[in-house]
Amino acid sequence: MIISGGENIYTTEVENAVYHHPAVLEVAVFGIPHESFGEMVHAEVVTKSGTSITVDEIVAVCRERIGGYKVPRSVMIRSEPLPKSGAGKILKRSLRNPYWQGRNRGVN
Repeated sequence: MIISGGENIYTTEVENAVYHHPAVLEVAVFGIPHESFGEMVHAEVVTKSGTSITVDEIVAVCRERIGGYKVPRSVMIRSEPLPKSGAGKILKRSLRNPYWQGRNRGVN
């Protein structure tokens, strides 16, 4: 769960919205630091082979399906697969750690 400006945002809800775009193969949503709100919604998206997608398209598909405060404010389009455990679960901690290195969670 992401807490942004006092609002609870469930990552699976945002991920489900992103998956509605036909070019999305994988997505991981997590919170990254934001000076005023504590955290902001960030999505890392992997596209299907032979397709492309823009950040604006991701934002648009989310705006159609979820509340505006839940829409990712930051999106990274990736060509390489997301890191996974031996069981095939996406390792969000590995994706999130570089953003939080040397920082504490919470509003500054």
